[in-house]
Amino acid sequence: MANQQLNRHIGLFALVVYGVGDILGAGIYALIGKAAGEMGNAIWMAFLASMVAAGLTGLSYASLGSRYPRAGGASFFTHHAFKSNFLAYVIGLAALSSGVTSMAAGSRAFAGYFTSLVSAIPVDLVVVAFCLVVAGVVIRGIRESMWMNMLCTFIELGGLLLVIAVGVRFFGSVDYTSAVTVSNPAGDLSISLILSGAVLTFYSFVGFEDIINVSEEVKNPESTIPKGILLAVLIASIIYITISLVAVSVIPAQELAASSAPLVDVVKRAAPWFPPVIFAFIAMFAVANTALLNFIMGSRLIYGMANQGLMPKVLSKLNRRSTPYVSSLAVLGFMLVLALTGNVASLARATSVLLLICFILVNLSLIVLKHRKSEPKGRFEIPYVIPVLGVLVCGLMLSYAKIEEFKVAGTILVFIVILYFLIRPSSEAIKRGLGD
Repeated sequence: MANQQLNRHIGLFALVVYGVGDILGAGIYALIGKAAGEMGNAIWMAFLASMVAAGLTGLSYASLGSRYPRAGGASFFTHHAFKSNFLAYVIGLAALSSGVTSMAAGSRAFAGYFTSLVSAIPVDLVVVAFCLVVAGVVIRGIRESMWMNMLCTFIELGGLLLVIAVGVRFFGSVDYTSAVTVSNPAGDLSISLILSGAVLTFYSFVGFEDIINVSEEVKNPESTIPKGILLAVLIASIIYITISLVAVSVIPAQELAASSAPLVDVVKRAAPWFPPVIFAFIAMFAVANTALLNFIMGSRLIYGMANQGLMPKVLSKLNRRSTPYVSSLAVLGFMLVLALTGNVASLARATSVLLLICFILVNLSLIVLKHRKSEPKGRFEIPYVIPVLGVLVCGLMLSYAKIEEFKVAGTILVFIVILYFLIRPSSEAIKRGLGD
């Protein structure tokens, strides 16, 4: 056991690449057009607001990660701070559900890019096929590796750097404070507009919190994890804001909003010599890779929870390849229902709502634990004002979410609460599952 604990092979560079890869993924490819439809040329302000929320919560995660380098994320922190089995269970499954809503949004984004190449195929058919293929790959059995993740990250990053490279010469051609849209013809900017847009663009920042999940494989985790989280958020933010400025410089915001493959259209307009099919495949690869990683994580988490008595036992069944096929089928069913009943924007916003709730609890947990004198200090301590601001900013953004995404997120939360009272997991099972 001791030797396994000493087998730490992930340094700061690999950890930052892992974090950037998790953050970049599908979000920017899926949402740049939808965000332009809400914010006009001022889309970069929504990304900036999202960066503030992600940065503050990232600091809290970094501090908590330095205190508890073997922790399992939001549910562990919540349980450790509030000693509430119910709260830890709900937050844990809410975080898991956000991964499924994210995959559902990604499936529709994938369909958008695919049908930009093959328009004769119905979008919903592509969505179903995408979900089935991802589930099939996971059920058949696939191994993750840090090196494969790094390769995928460089491909995704390469696509975004291509957009910047071909579009940078258009920079400065429009007014970046204009928020003219169909619903806002006067182009008036307001705090409410920016925060409402930020709920949508916050989806693009999902992933920095997953760095905690590989903490046991990280060299010197108490100092490496905080640096990794902060650098990953900063690098992703710079890329997002630059992409948003370039995109509206090349194509008018409303034209961008109407596109099913917005970044493909940006490359087409800025570099007509570049084969659009290549960039479309890069975009689809980015979306598919993110969905695959989320699917693996989701099916494994459900399997683990079922093994520990936190979910129905049937979900812990394995096939001949020792992959959790029942939990994978459960994720597939959940994903299909969401993907076929929602659109990219509403599913992305529902993902943001679920995660903002989780992040509010993470920030509150740090406040409670900092106040508790018996808790160990970490190598990355932050002042009280950071988690307090994290709670306020995430709460403020949450208040500007739309009714539709509250309905989706609320339905999921109600289902989780019902599941908790049906299963009634023991306190010992929850503590064992969290390692607390």
